[in-house]
Amino acid sequence: MTDSSPYTPPAIWQWNKENGGKFASINRPIAGATHDKDLPVGKHPLQLYSLATPNGVKVTVMLEELLALGHRGAEYDAWLIPIQEGAQFSSGFVAVNPNSKIPALMDRSDAANPVRVFESGAILLYLAEKFGAFVPKEIAQRAECLSWLFWQMGSAPFLGGGFGHFYAYAPEKYEYPINRYAMEVKRQMDVLNQRLAVHEYLAGKEYTVADMAAWPWYGALAKGQLYEASEFLQVHEYTHVLRWADQIAKRPAVQRGRKVNRTWGEPASQLHERHDASDFDTNLPSTV
Repeated sequence: MTDSSPYTPPAIWQWNKENGGKFASINRPIAGATHDKDLPVGKHPLQLYSLATPNGVKVTVMLEELLALGHRGAEYDAWLIPIQEGAQFSSGFVAVNPNSKIPALMDRSDAANPVRVFESGAILLYLAEKFGAFVPKEIAQRAECLSWLFWQMGSAPFLGGGFGHFYAYAPEKYEYPINRYAMEVKRQMDVLNQRLAVHEYLAGKEYTVADMAAWPWYGALAKGQLYEASEFLQVHEYTHVLRWADQIAKRPAVQRGRKVNRTWGEPASQLHERHDASDFDTNLPSTV
């Protein structure tokens, strides 16, 4: 559909909170807290505040992979942050992430000097360096890994906030933005497809944080799990991305990690909060 009445931007933009589509109730042009509420703190040094969006899944997969390697210090509490209810604008959450986006991590290993980490890529890199895992140590391989990690961080907004918004969430469909972002998403999928045609994983032979970052976005897209757009984007064409997506999905830690802070889908796919490994045997209700 093409808009028949061209839009001319006014001299000064004015916020109209009625014009936000599905996310109108939580989007606003200013930062900061909207209400006072402390964040809960569990028994482990690592406290994760998140939701099982693709960005949230990156971190829970990483934590479960670290635990699978035997890093007991990676035990964590994962608290649900229901973003549709505006929980990310509480004073406690804003203190951890002033950008009010999930995921956010507090490392309380040193109780006197807790460390906050926000942005999913920063959390992945922080955990990789803390535990010495999932980032290669050899300089050229490390550079390749970090290049793909930051490629994902820079590229995924075109998939989520760009294509996903205009194709799936905008209150009206407009041809120009859908075409613009569909072209870019297909280009990105081709970038991945060409890379994975000659390498098992994004950084080469080794499974790294680059794969953990890209898989929840591009793996889900390749498997038809994002925006119901698989036919529109012809994702079956990206055979090497599909191979990679399936390979990662078979990992037990990935299967656990993608359940954490998930509140939709089949009950067996959900674990609203995670405070112990035994929680995977149950479906805990939200307490936030």
